[in-house]
Amino acid sequence: MSAASAEALQQGVRQYYGTTLSSSADLRTTACCDASSVPAALKPLLARIHPEVSARYYGCGLVAPALLDGARVLDLGCGSGRDVYLLAQLVGASGAVVGVDMTPEQLAVARGHQGWHAEQFGYANVQFLEGLIEQLDQLDLEPASFDVVVSNCVVNLATDKGAVLEGVRRLLKPGGEFHFADVYADRRIDASLRDDPVLYGECLSGALYWNDFLRMARQSGFADPRLVSSRPLAISDPELAARTGATRFFSATYRLFQIPELEDACEDHGQAVRYLGTVPGQPHGFDLDDHHHFETGRCVPVCGNTYRMLSQSRLAPHFAFEGDAARHFGLFAGCGGGLPFQTAAVNTAGDVPCC
Repeated sequence: MSAASAEALQQGVRQYYGTTLSSSADLRTTACCDASSVPAALKPLLARIHPEVSARYYGCGLVAPALLDGARVLDLGCGSGRDVYLLAQLVGASGAVVGVDMTPEQLAVARGHQGWHAEQFGYANVQFLEGLIEQLDQLDLEPASFDVVVSNCVVNLATDKGAVLEGVRRLLKPGGEFHFADVYADRRIDASLRDDPVLYGECLSGALYWNDFLRMARQSGFADPRLVSSRPLAISDPELAARTGATRFFSATYRLFQIPELEDACEDHGQAVRYLGTVPGQPHGFDLDDHHHFETGRCVPVCGNTYRMLSQSRLAPHFAFEGDAARHFGLFAGCGGGLPFQTAAVNTAGDVPCC
């Protein structure tokens, strides 16, 4: 993409989210989740966020992973700050949350309510920076200084997604995690649609083909992206639906760990883990991703990558570990391919972690 094209798209996004949209009700897709799907434990925290901040929320998933107490978190494309103020409560007074966004109007809303939220929470632990998420190296952010980086339906709006991923990897601490929700397509978007300001602003024409995203993540140093949850997106506007044709879109949450030793496939090293049941709010089991559920007390064989994700991250104190990587037994059973997303809407209460 040329510099002129990238600048035009960035300006279009600023205008769309700065002036065209006044609230999430103005969106023309189902990217924003219904509040009924928010986990019960988070609803009181969301209720403490200023109504103006919540009204200008344009996310497509939930970016509040477990075990954030005391963590330093970066929110890419923070907008009016809804996720920042949610995360501020989860990290607590000993943690910190930094939000980055390129839209002045959105940041004005976020900054305008900093004092109000500090009074609500009893502490002030947030900061907002204006800038492009493609140019994180130009912001005053120390390398390897964040435990977790999050983003909510924003990476698709970036004109250089590879630069975003490389910037995130640079800012994460060893064992840190990029936990983010975004929009993906089941095929590559037609070039004729990519410059459409409405389709781009609605997070459609900038969406990556899911397999291209996996390739890009691996090239950026995240060898084993893990899908946490997904759901199909409906395009409620007939005009937009006609223009996108047969392309299917999905909201999906991934977690990417900053662990250089991860392999490019699920290899079997004869290792196993046992969940201790100690993650707050999850006494009976823990979900690492959409196909790794660990029942409390049960010893579970895992591939080398899963072993490393659990043992080299903030999750380590909550697991017992058996084995090392000294021996190799080939490819771990169940390592497959194909479209990874849910293709039908899920209608089980509390089962879809998005908001």
